[in-house]
Amino acid sequence: MCNRYLLIKLGRRVLLLGLIWLGLLFSMQTSAATEQLDADTMLQAADNYRLGSDQARVVTEVSEYQQQTLLNQRRYHVYINGNNSLVMFKSAAELGQKMLMLGQQYWLIMPRSSRPIRITPMQKLLGQASIGDIATLTWHRDYDITAISAAELMIDGKQYACQQLTLNAKADSNSYQRITLWINQQDNFPLQAAFYLTSGKLAKMAQFTAGELNGERRVVTMRLHDKLQPQKLTEVRYLDISQQALPASYFNPAFLTRTALEQL
Repeated sequence: MCNRYLLIKLGRRVLLLGLIWLGLLFSMQTSAATEQLDADTMLQAADNYRLGSDQARVVTEVSEYQQQTLLNQRRYHVYINGNNSLVMFKSAAELGQKMLMLGQQYWLIMPRSSRPIRITPMQKLLGQASIGDIATLTWHRDYDITAISAAELMIDGKQYACQQLTLNAKADSNSYQRITLWINQQDNFPLQAAFYLTSGKLAKMAQFTAGELNGERRVVTMRLHDKLQPQKLTEVRYLDISQQALPASYFNPAFLTRTALEQL
């Protein structure tokens, strides 16, 4: 009788411990899911400062400096349509060139050429700015958040409380395989990013500056720093962002080889 009582009592304890363990496990899973949801929301908010619409035209100016002396400057009109981008080269030295991004595939269309040229997102435009830097404007679509932690960041003598996100590329063809992103904890504005290649090598550092475009707070400048050539700086300025949808045919490589689209 005593043994039976002890077994019942032990069974109840085991059941209670099991319920407690399940409760803790559920709480941990819920907490992790909530944290992931918060991180995803934070990343999308950071993206919205850079674009804010799935169909838009972004007037972009890229400037290359050496020791604060302007070396070269180019202008591009970037048309976004979901995961696709069409880049129109607008400076005299490149006028007539077009670049098309369809998902993770990139084509360069040269004037008077009947065949589009396959390129990579790392193809340089000017200085440290590559095709991928101006054509790929969203992080939340192309990257998974693999880590998040609190961090402090000092920029131009000002200290920011941040969330530091580690982003891993969803596809091998992405411009960068890993990004470390610092987001202002106060308003989710992206402050700084480190871009890494597949090899794990740091490709470049970027800092983002806030300003106003069309009455909204936006990223107005991205400054790209080359770790190997610290005297050089590439500045990507977003001069105008407006909602604009293009016909689906404009995102077809064959169509682009036959059409100048000088009005864009």
